[in-house]
Amino acid sequence: MKSIQVTQFGGPEKLVFTDVKDVVAEKGEVCVRLYAAGVNPSDTYTLSGTYAFSIPQLPYTPGLDGAGVVEAIGEEVTNVHVGDRVFIASLMGSKNTGTFAQKVVCDATLVHPLPSHVSFEQGAALGVPALTAYRALFQRACLKPGQTVLIHGASGGVGLQVVQMAKSHGAKVIGTASKPEGKKMVQQAGADFVTDHVTEATIEDVLALMDGNGPDVIIEFLANKNLETDLKLIAPFGKIVIVGNRGSIDINPRLAMQKECDILATALWNAPKDEYEQSIHGVIGMLTSGALRPIIGTTLPLQQVSQGFEQLEKGIGNGKLVLIID
Repeated sequence: MKSIQVTQFGGPEKLVFTDVKDVVAEKGEVCVRLYAAGVNPSDTYTLSGTYAFSIPQLPYTPGLDGAGVVEAIGEEVTNVHVGDRVFIASLMGSKNTGTFAQKVVCDATLVHPLPSHVSFEQGAALGVPALTAYRALFQRACLKPGQTVLIHGASGGVGLQVVQMAKSHGAKVIGTASKPEGKKMVQQAGADFVTDHVTEATIEDVLALMDGNGPDVIIEFLANKNLETDLKLIAPFGKIVIVGNRGSIDINPRLAMQKECDILATALWNAPKDEYEQSIHGVIGMLTSGALRPIIGTTLPLQQVSQGFEQLEKGIGNGKLVLIID
């Protein structure tokens, strides 16, 4: 079967499209014929060989998320059947193959039914992004209906799902983006207001969207640049959840003291088993009801995955990056 193989850590040039040995489902496992795979920023970190959460044994096939049809099941598998449309959610820590391939074998607990109204591309956009969005909003921020949420960087694969989940929960949502195409996607996702990323100069303009009150929750995707601004913007006793960060920042802790706000962080790989399972049930419920509708940005054929990694590293593109697998 065709697959992406990594035999050396490094940059996108280390992603090789090649033939590999077919995979076989053993006891408790499922073999899925994949038609789409999601590309996450964490995939680029893993490729570097320096990612604290995952340093796989070489050679390996990248990819945590995907969607396709069950081709075979091992003994004692009862949650899916041959021929089922499914999505795969987060293979971090799995001993099995990754999703950047025509087929993947993984533990049956990571395979979930894909509703008929959801495309394979959308199914591949779930997994890490959807579980991260759910964890940030409901397990870290403990979002309540009627609260106001600001998503600082809402046009990415995770941010757009945060918008949809928050709206489905009865929150008022403000999303930020830097480019017109990104703003259009945030609006499409259902945000009540869409604006540029918040800066020191625009805090008052954003507060005006909330009648002068700060947001109860801020979901932050670039903390090293925005955290001090977030502290000035957040409502008293509010919660800032850090999902993304690319460096260090100097802040005055007194800003947090003045608001008595909480600065929280989330990394999906830290989720206890029970919270992971709660997230999956929550995501499937919103997916089935139509409240969650993953928005696809760029699609590329599997053999052009290195181009996709380059886009992620440069911060190019909006929506979810998905690989199409023939």
